[in-house]
Parts: sequence; C-alpha cells; structure tokens
Amino acid sequence: MARIRVLVVDDSVVIRRVVADELATDPEVEVSVAASGAIALAKLTQSGFDLVILDVEMPDMDGLQTLAAIRRTHPRLPVVMFSAFTERGAAATLEALALGATDYFAKPAGPGGLDESRRVLREELLPAIRQLCRSPRPSPASAPPFRQPNFTAGPVSAIVIAASTGGPNALLDVLREFPADLPVPILIVQHMPPMFTKMLAERLTAATRVAVEEAVDGAVVVAGRAVVAPGDFHLTVGRDRMAIRVVLNQNPPENSCRPAADPLLRSAAAVYGRGTLAIVLTGMGSDGLRGCEAVRAAGGQVLVQDEATSVVWGMPGAVARAGLADQVLPLPKIGSEIVRRATAGGVPS
Repeated sequence: MARIRVLVVDDSVVIRRVVADELATDPEVEVSVAASGAIALAKLTQSGFDLVILDVEMPDMDGLQTLAAIRRTHPRLPVVMFSAFTERGAAATLEALALGATDYFAKPAGPGGLDESRRVLREELLPAIRQLCRSPRPSPASAPPFRQPNFTAGPVSAIVIAASTGGPNALLDVLREFPADLPVPILIVQHMPPMFTKMLAERLTAATRVAVEEAVDGAVVVAGRAVVAPGDFHLTVGRDRMAIRVVLNQNPPENSCRPAADPLLRSAAAVYGRGTLAIVLTGMGSDGLRGCEAVRAAGGQVLVQDEATSVVWGMPGAVARAGLADQVLPLPKIGSEIVRRATAGGVPS
C-alpha cells in the first residue's frame, strides 16, 4: 500500500519539526515541510500530496490566502488547518472552513502547550489523516439496507443535530432552510473546543434566520431558537416543574469527545420521547449511534446525511448501517425535510 504523503506548512521551525516528527512515527505516513504558503504552492505543483496541514497565521501569505490558492488548483485535496487556540485563531479557522478547509485542529498554547500539541497530533490528527486519505467507499452491492419505519411519526417537539468533521458548513446549509418562526427548539452538538463554539453560534446567527447561541446551563429551551454545546461541556436537556432547560456537565468524554452527541440524544429521547427528530451530519467516528438507538427506542425519528455529500461518512454512516435512519439524504435536501417534518404535525411513513 502506498504511503500517505502529507505536506506540513508552517512558518515556525519548531512547529514544523514537532508535527513532522510526530507524523513520521506512523510508517504509513511520508512527511514533507514548507516554511511558507508560497513554498507550499510550489511544492504542490511539483509533487503529488494526499493531504496538507496548514498553519493559519503566517507572514506574507497567510493560511487563508494559501488555502484559497490551493482550492483553485486542488479542489478536492484534503486540507487540515492547525491553528492557535486563541480567539483570533478560532475566527480564522472558521473562515478557513468556510473557504473549503476539510478539518482543523487547535494548536495548544501556554505552559505544556508543546506536549499537548504532540498528544493532539498523535492521538487525534494521525487517525484523522488515515480516515481522510484511506476511507473506503462501499460498492453499491454492499450498501446497507436502510430501515423503513412501519408507523406514522408523531409531531416533532425538538430538533437535535450532531456533526463533526465538515459540520460547520453542513450546519450552515441546513439552518439556512429554517424559517425564523420554526415551532420547535434546535439543539446542536458540533465537536469543537471552547471559544470555537461561541464563534460558530455567532456565524450561524449572522448567516441564517435562526437565533443561535452557545448553550448556558439552566437556560429555558425555546422554540425557534438554537443552542450549540459549548466546547468541553456535554449538552443535555432536563425537565423541571416550570420548563425544559439546558443542563451542561463535564462528565467524562464519550467517543473521545466532549461535547458528544450521544448524551444529548439520550436526554432528548428521555424528555421529548417520540417527538425527538435526530439529525446526524458529516463526521468521523460513530458518535451519535447509541443516542440514535435511544431516539428510535422512544419512537422518535432519525435523518442522516448521505455519503456522497459528507466530508467523512463516519457518524452518519454508522447510524445508517445500524438500520436506525428513517431517511438517508443528500445535504441540500436535509434542511427542507427537517422543516417539513417539524411543521407537518405528523409524517406518514
């Protein structure tokens, strides 16, 4: 099997060395480096690469300019941003995702930042590289059978959305279809660290008709509004005598994630029952699978994104293969289908 060729682009010699050394521990990965965006573009014209790791903040030609140039000549090449864990870095990373970056990883700073960067590279980035570059596509003959519900779905009481790799852009596409007066609340888990989730909520609010906020513990869940799980907190919901409220916690990560989709989906199934409409969008791994089992057991509905429009068909694929999905839909059709189900008062099977 051919080795995965990775180009690391960063103006810091220390970061280039750290990233290259960690990636080189995997015998399947071959690493080249570039100290600037201009050098990276030149190398891309001379050699074939399977993936680019790109710093955001660089002099002369920054990561956003480099990414835009890469996308003009290599529209499908996976590009992973490795950006500073700062407010400025978070804003630039979200802009990079909007410009077509495939994924991102936060570059830890402060005391112990270098050691933490090594851990992120070893435990998170390397598995992502393998999946982005070596994800097998199933043949039509091996496509899983999808479950067809044999009941009439009841009215939708809450929309619960899970996403990871490729999720920010997918969320934008979905929420753009929502009217301002959607009659149910929207609860979102996007795998992101602190600060990134707040900026994601602000960007979704600015670009859609939906008011999106980072979730606050104890806040009342309101119809027509969306909340996003804060980085490093699981988002769940609970019912008291007065209302259904947001409940945040820092319980152990699930599926190596915090926030994770499974805790939210389980709690939504317990609170909303068959009124739960779960949506699983593009993302690595299988987070959301167990939660969707709980939603189906409660009589709720499940929609998942199809493979062709997913950046990575990990999370939605796991739910589809388990036979839990009512429908497997391309991204452009998911938003309108959610609205149809949320406003229909019951959907015929």
